[in-house]
Amino acid sequence: MKRDPRFDILFKPLKIGPVTSKNRFYQVPHCTGMGWQRPNMLAEMRAMKAEGGWGVVNTEYCSIHPSSDDLLHSYASLWDQSDVRAHRIMTDKLHKHNTLAGVELWYSGANASSLYTREVPFDVNSRPNWKGLPYQSRKMDKQDFRDLRQWFKDAALRAKEAGFDIVYAYATHHYLLNNFQRSDINDRNDEYGGSVQNRARLLREIIEVLK
Repeated sequence: MKRDPRFDILFKPLKIGPVTSKNRFYQVPHCTGMGWQRPNMLAEMRAMKAEGGWGVVNTEYCSIHPSSDDLLHSYASLWDQSDVRAHRIMTDKLHKHNTLAGVELWYSGANASSLYTREVPFDVNSRPNWKGLPYQSRKMDKQDFRDLRQWFKDAALRAKEAGFDIVYAYATHHYLLNNFQRSDINDRNDEYGGSVQNRARLLREIIEVLK
C-alpha cells in the first residue's frame, strides 16, 4: 500500500541533543507494573517495540531515591548498581534495533505511598499525603535541595552507565517538581516560591544537573 506523503516526515531522522532518532516514532513513558521486579520481562516488552521500528522507547517513571516510592506495584528505579544491571538488559535489546533508550527520572514528594521503603519524602511544603495515607511530607530545607540535586545527578550517571541515550526529569502530575511550579501549592517565601521565575528555579537547577 502506498503511503500518504503527508506522513513522510514521521519516517525522517530527528536530532535530539547529541543523539539522533532514526524516525519520529517516540514511545513516551508508561507504567507496566513490572519495574524492578521483572527486568527480563520488561526488556522483552520494550524490545518488541524496538523490533517494530520505534525510534525512541522510554521506561516508565524511574525513581531516583528510596524516598520516592509511589505505587503498590513495582516501578523502575536507579538507586544502585543492581538497577544499572537490570536496565542494561533492556537498553542492549533496544540498541540491537538501532532504537534510542530513554529514561524518565522522577522524585515523588507528597504523592509517594512509601509502602515499600517506609521513608518519609520531602516536598515544597509539609502536607498530607495525596493518596490519603497516614503521614505528611516534610518541607524541604537547604540541605534537601542539595541532596535532591545530587540524587538526580547520581541517577543520571547510573542511567548513562546503564546505556540510556536520553535522560529527562518528570515534572508533572502532582509530583515534586510540578508542585514547586504550581502557585496553588507552592506557598514558600524563599527563592523557590512566589514569582514564576522562583517557582521554576528548582526545575532549572535539575535540568542543569542533568546536562
